[in-house]
Amino acid sequence: MPPDLSPDQLTAGELMLAPDQLMLGEGPVPDHAVVVSGGKFADVGPRMQVRARHPGLAELLLPGKLLMSGFVDAHHHLTQTFGKALAFGEPSEIFRRIWVPLEGVLDDELVYLTAKAAALESLRGGFTAVVDAGTRAEGSVAAVAKATKEAGLRCVLGFICNDLGGGGAAADRDTILARAEAHLARWRADSLVHPSLAISIPEAATADMLRETSFLAARSRAVFQSHVNEHLAAVERSLTQVGRRPLEYLYDLGVLGPHVLIAHGTLVTPTELAMLRETNTAVAYNPVASQWKGNAVAPATLMATLGIRFGIGTDGTRSDAFRLVDAAEAAQRLAFGLANGDSSCGGGWTWLEHATQRGADASGLAGVTGAIAPGLAADFLLVDIDVPEFSPSWDLTWELVRLGNRDQIVAVFVAGRLRLWRGWPVDWDGRALMHEIARRARDAVARAPIQRIHPVSQKHRAAELERKR
Repeated sequence: MPPDLSPDQLTAGELMLAPDQLMLGEGPVPDHAVVVSGGKFADVGPRMQVRARHPGLAELLLPGKLLMSGFVDAHHHLTQTFGKALAFGEPSEIFRRIWVPLEGVLDDELVYLTAKAAALESLRGGFTAVVDAGTRAEGSVAAVAKATKEAGLRCVLGFICNDLGGGGAAADRDTILARAEAHLARWRADSLVHPSLAISIPEAATADMLRETSFLAARSRAVFQSHVNEHLAAVERSLTQVGRRPLEYLYDLGVLGPHVLIAHGTLVTPTELAMLRETNTAVAYNPVASQWKGNAVAPATLMATLGIRFGIGTDGTRSDAFRLVDAAEAAQRLAFGLANGDSSCGGGWTWLEHATQRGADASGLAGVTGAIAPGLAADFLLVDIDVPEFSPSWDLTWELVRLGNRDQIVAVFVAGRLRLWRGWPVDWDGRALMHEIARRARDAVARAPIQRIHPVSQKHRAAELERKR
């Protein structure tokens, strides 16, 4: 990149960008260019052809840079940012002891602050779109939308429709559905917020509510989300309560379908995989969540082979897209590849593709974002590939998965607008937000009835040393 390039050169309403490499569906290609106009990719193709089609537009050369689609986080919890490290070392189902109590003390202002902090982290990590699973906070979901829009992050925004509580306040069926319809109507035409409906976990709703919520989402062409088959305890509770595993239960109710995104799906039987494929239901594969607190790893390589749609999500663990795709590959290698001698485990490209284009499809954003193509939203990254880790470069796609890191992201664009330059917002004060979060988060955590099982590192170390004496 020329040394005199500044973010000011990337703020025009129409841009012709010519990077060293352009990441297309088939992989990276050299000597190509894109035209960004009206928030979308207006043209993509070989550089000289694009230049010929736009003779009045100045070309901006980007040597040493890759232009690639922004990542899509297929599963996030934007209002859990205050408690990130509180979950470290904790056993499964931490939502009962940490997340529900923490969200329960968040009013509109705190919901806004925590969601904006999460949005900033996501953008810094290379995510241009996230799927938020919904919040149980008293604060309005509109505060989440306000935060993500101000940050410039595309958001599939969940609205929770539990009628059996599930950690939040229970409400009657008609009230919930009226609020759900209002949520869908409010954001239906928004450029950055895409409304979605959610049931936290199947046991948090009656059978009628599960069906009604899913059907309402389908009629509205919105995504219906739920955490399904994530932990052994939840599977066993479902067997006790309804005689079927959670995914089997949703299948028998007729809830599944191409509009449905189930989070995790780590504990799935062959029969349940067949159900997912038959109904064209999508899955959010969350490898870091499996590493940190899960009972198992979703068989994502098998899902890819079977044609089951899936994206890759953080589950709010850490918003670093390159580390996420590395974890996606590594988890498959450790959980399945070692046992059967699969040294490829998706060949690198699988995880990049499912974190971008296929992730967008799973998240209900097909035809909106996820690829560098004319007509799609210009949600993209400029990545520095002129670095020692990539020199010499033999397989850029796999290198991005295994060697890429957040520090290489020079610029983040969403809907054609430059949102971050070298990790920081260009039109609002990210550091001021950090300082405000530091001031407010401790009080919120202190007021929440959180129950931690595992001590912080220093106390754990002291206890271990004392035990060994």
